[in-house]
Amino acid sequence: MTTFELLSTGEPATGTDPLRLAAAAYLARFTGLSRTHAESDLRIYFVWCAERGVDPLAASRAQVELYVRWMQEVRRFKPSTVSRRMTVVLGFYRTCVIDGVLAHSPAEYVRRPAVPAESPTLGLTHLQLEALLGTARDSANPFDFALVCLLGLLGLRIFEATGANIDDLGEERGHRVLKVRGKGGKTVLVPLPPAVARAVDRAAGDRVRGPLLLNRYGTRMDRQAATRRLVALAQTSRMRMPRIHPHMLRHTFVTAMLDAGVDLRDVQIAARHADPRTTMR
Repeated sequence: MTTFELLSTGEPATGTDPLRLAAAAYLARFTGLSRTHAESDLRIYFVWCAERGVDPLAASRAQVELYVRWMQEVRRFKPSTVSRRMTVVLGFYRTCVIDGVLAHSPAEYVRRPAVPAESPTLGLTHLQLEALLGTARDSANPFDFALVCLLGLLGLRIFEATGANIDDLGEERGHRVLKVRGKGGKTVLVPLPPAVARAVDRAAGDRVRGPLLLNRYGTRMDRQAATRRLVALAQTSRMRMPRIHPHMLRHTFVTAMLDAGVDLRDVQIAARHADPRTTMR
């Protein structure tokens, strides 16, 4: 079994494989989905190295530069994807330096593509969102309306919406709230506007526990199932829609608030962005 395959086995790292031990030390900094994504990006780099006979712990700056060029010119990844994956590689090597595994990081001075100041994601217009909400409200599937409301009216990330449970619903100071588990395992209480509260109540029905959103098999809805439901709703909507995906609705939520004149800081809090530049982008 190769080193990058060992990353996802869940077995404890040992001193017999320096690369595996270094990878485990780096990934230990993360939890939840952040760990899953970092592990995936690091595995891709390890696979690239293995296919070219490169030991990641002996890689040179030039070889890491070639990895960046491969992502750009062969895989045709967007600048944001290349930059994100290189952030993981850079973090891995920095951890190796901190732990004394390497004397210096070969990724420290590698150039990354500039990420545009504006997001390439296109949001829906106000009329398109209204049309999508209307189609979801009329759908025979009670989870469609809740899904669109959680993403488009509450601004949840897709994993936050699909990860919500019925027992996460509650009241706080007279307001209906939903306990949301966000990035880094952070838990926040998000107030529910009346329309969203009605949608989630409809989705919950007579159930008192379990996932809030279900797929057609009666199990928890995942990102893929949610995307399929949104595409189906967009296709049956009375208004022409772009190719839709879950993050487009969160983008619409943020853009609508900024266009309405809501203060940037308030929008940042509502979207739970750590950096206001993310909100502006």
